[in-house]
Amino acid sequence: MHLFLLRTCTTILLGIWFATCTESASAITRVTYPAGETANDPRYNDVIEILITALEKTRNRNGDYICQPSAIAMPKKRYLMELAQNERRINIAWSPSTEALEQEFSPIRIPLRKGLLGYRILMIRKDQQAKFDRVQNLADLTGLKFGQGVGWVDNQIYDFHHIPVVQAQYGQLFKMLEAQRFDAFPRGVGEILGEMELNRHEHPNLTIEKNLLLYYPFPYYFFFNHQDKELRERITTGLNIMQKDGSLDAIFLKYHKAAIDSLNLKNRRLIRLGNPTLPKSAPLNDAMLWYVPGK
Repeated sequence: MHLFLLRTCTTILLGIWFATCTESASAITRVTYPAGETANDPRYNDVIEILITALEKTRNRNGDYICQPSAIAMPKKRYLMELAQNERRINIAWSPSTEALEQEFSPIRIPLRKGLLGYRILMIRKDQQAKFDRVQNLADLTGLKFGQGVGWVDNQIYDFHHIPVVQAQYGQLFKMLEAQRFDAFPRGVGEILGEMELNRHEHPNLTIEKNLLLYYPFPYYFFFNHQDKELRERITTGLNIMQKDGSLDAIFLKYHKAAIDSLNLKNRRLIRLGNPTLPKSAPLNDAMLWYVPGK
C-alpha cells in the first residue's frame, strides 16, 4: 500500500514537473524576422536592434524570447506572403505603411526610423553630377529614370509623380546603375553610406549626388499577422518603454547621426513629393515621432 502511494505520488509529481517545464518552454516568445536579401545586408541593423531591445525591455513582464532571422533570404513580396499565411516562416516584418498593408496586417504605428526613410539621397554615376546640378524641382525629376526594387512601396510614389522607374532585384541595381540602365538609385539617408562602402570596389564609378534631398512622408512600421496579437502587444509595450526611457532615440542616433551630419541634409535642395499611399492613420501630427533636418 505504501509502495503504491509512493508510486502514485511520484507519478503525480513527475506530471506536475513535466507540465511546468512544458508551460515554461511554451512561454518563450519566438520571433522570426525576414533575413536580408543579400549577404551582409546592413540596411536593417537598426530595426533588428529596436526589435531585440523591445523584447529585452519586456523580458521581466513577458518572459524569455528567441529572436532570429528566417532560414532563407526573402525579397519583400515573398516575406509578406509568408507573414500572411497560417503556417508562416516569419511572424514579424517591417515595411513602409500603406492603406492596403494596414488592412492585411496589424501595424504598430510608431515610425521605426522617425520618418528618416522618407528622406532620399540619390546614388548616381560619378560622371553625371552636372546633370543633377540642373535639377531644381519636381518637374525636373520627371526627365530622369530611377532604379528601384521590385514591388517597393515608393515605386507607386514615383509613378504618381510621373518619374519613370526601372524595377529589379535589389542586388542587381548597383550594377544596372553603373551600366546606365537608369539615372539614379534613390536611397534612404541611413542606407546610402553603408551601401557605398559595400559596393566601392565592385562598382567604383558610383557616387553620392551632392545637392539634392527628396522627401515624402513614409512611416516605417512593424507589421504582424492579425492572429499574432500577443506578440504585437509585447512589441508595442517594449516600444512604448523605449520611447519613455530614451532608448528608441538612442538607437536612431547610433545608426543615423553620422549619416545625417555627413550628408549635410539641412543644406541640400529639398524637393517634396506627395505620397498617395499614405494611410490616414499615420501620426503625422505627433512631432516627437518624426525627424526634421536642422531641428
